[in-house]
Amino acid sequence: MLLPRKIYCRAFQEVFHMAIPFLPYRKPALLHHTDALVPLFQRKGISRILLVTDPIVRFNQITQPLERALLQAGMSCIVYDQTVSNPTTDQVEEARALYNAHHCQAIIGFGGGSSMDCAKAVGARIARPRKTLDKMEGILQVWKKLPLLIAIPTTAGTGSETTLAAVITDSRTRHKYPINDFVLIPRYAVLDPEVTRGLPPAVTATTGMDALTHAVEAFIGGSTTKETRHDAISAVKLIFTYLPKAYADGNDMNARRHMLHAAYFAGNAFSKSYVGYVHAVAHSLGGRYNTPHGLANAVLLPYVLQAYGRHAYRKLHRLAVVIGISDPMESHRAGAEKFIQAVRDLQDLLDIPRKLPEIRAEDIPSLAKKADHEANPLYPVPKLMNAKELQRFYYDIMEE
Repeated sequence: MLLPRKIYCRAFQEVFHMAIPFLPYRKPALLHHTDALVPLFQRKGISRILLVTDPIVRFNQITQPLERALLQAGMSCIVYDQTVSNPTTDQVEEARALYNAHHCQAIIGFGGGSSMDCAKAVGARIARPRKTLDKMEGILQVWKKLPLLIAIPTTAGTGSETTLAAVITDSRTRHKYPINDFVLIPRYAVLDPEVTRGLPPAVTATTGMDALTHAVEAFIGGSTTKETRHDAISAVKLIFTYLPKAYADGNDMNARRHMLHAAYFAGNAFSKSYVGYVHAVAHSLGGRYNTPHGLANAVLLPYVLQAYGRHAYRKLHRLAVVIGISDPMESHRAGAEKFIQAVRDLQDLLDIPRKLPEIRAEDIPSLAKKADHEANPLYPVPKLMNAKELQRFYYDIMEE
């Protein structure tokens, strides 16, 4: 990256870092069972709710206990269950039409990150009916207060239940972009391990690696605070301890509970401290090929950490010490290399592939430009890279 652009990126990031104490970050109030929602709605005088989920969650009847409880309490629950793994602008508009047609008063995002992102985008369109989603791309483009928004994660990974971000794919151009605004942070998050019980091992693995990516990228970036460092470290420790257990036994509710909290901590960390090039590249793959976000992050993470080189050694060494694989007196480089190897070992344990077959060489220049556009100047990465330099990661994970 050319020096003038580097100076601009770092100056932009430093301004945002200095502004953190003055920005209206908040954490959602935590509930620990879906049963707590009925009395919550009763206290707030809410009787008509839009529930946004996906076909698999609905087919497996994971939402049924909540739907039944709302019905028994005399409340109307309107369900939109067509969210896909990378939610589109068309799906947001379909769900918004349901909200308006039934005069709903609150929105629940029930599912993985895609359902929660879709629910956030619906809320943004309700708050700003004259502003299209593409005009909300970037930072602080929503502004107006959303209807009551509640997030119920069925995966332990995205952290969307606590973040200010929603990632949406344009139905026509396939451009995948983030919308970031404090009003998108859900008011309540329900961390109920029972709704994750039926999660397939492969989804447990990739969403858990997604949470790890959030925590690591937030920790090694240049915009950390004491609070975000604490949350990131807590998440990394929990994930290395409990993700293998949740993967091996999906009915291990103790492991499931700890993984939900790990995802929550990781979400808190990256909400303030942002992510890095792993996410930027993964988002471009999701937009072009519909690659599941957690899988893309899981495959990319060690390659990007390796590429940061000496710029990330000290912080990666700290993480290696945290998970007990390095000594504090060891060199930063040695500790960092041990941590990267631990990520690769975790990949192998979880049967995460090292390559993605869908990537086409002719697409790489445009994909890298999209990643560059997303990441620079916003993400305070350890080492700045431009679009040409980012191309290496697509080749790293492309099947030959």
